[in-house]
Amino acid sequence: MDIGPRIREYRLQRGLTQEELASRCELTKGYISQLENDLSSPSITTLIDVLNVLGVTPQQFFAEQTEEKVVFGKNDFFESQMGDGNIVWLIPNSQKNEMEPIVLTLPADGKSDLRYPFEGEEFGYVLEGKISIEVGDYSYKAKKGDAFYLSGDKEHRIVNIAGKESKILWVTTPSNF
Repeated sequence: MDIGPRIREYRLQRGLTQEELASRCELTKGYISQLENDLSSPSITTLIDVLNVLGVTPQQFFAEQTEEKVVFGKNDFFESQMGDGNIVWLIPNSQKNEMEPIVLTLPADGKSDLRYPFEGEEFGYVLEGKISIEVGDYSYKAKKGDAFYLSGDKEHRIVNIAGKESKILWVTTPSNF
């Protein structure tokens, strides 16, 4: 591992100049430059001091960096059933994330499974068709282009009332589909 470039990366993320970092660590600007260019190796004590000023633990600093996957395509999606409908899971392993997005496709007169109360929230956007969101004793209608937002504290389900297929982008937080 190249320590110098990592120090530079964290310094720049914090918006510090070499001179500011040096001053806070009681080092010289020239020494910080040598560290960042891998021309000098810090003692463990000096490295810990630099990391403390940068607000980084040694574990974070030395952890292997992996590129985070940001864009997901059809090859990443998978399908399953929900009630009368079909779910496309848009983000693999999304149960580890705060949000869990799916696309629910319901046939004419189809219903999602009943969703039991949970501590969280849900958002939906009707991509195609017309639906009814049944929440407790209430029913709310939404058509293509409409969005809905609800608390997860009541039993609820989605019912297709379009007379043809309806498709909904549905996101829950925390992840719990």
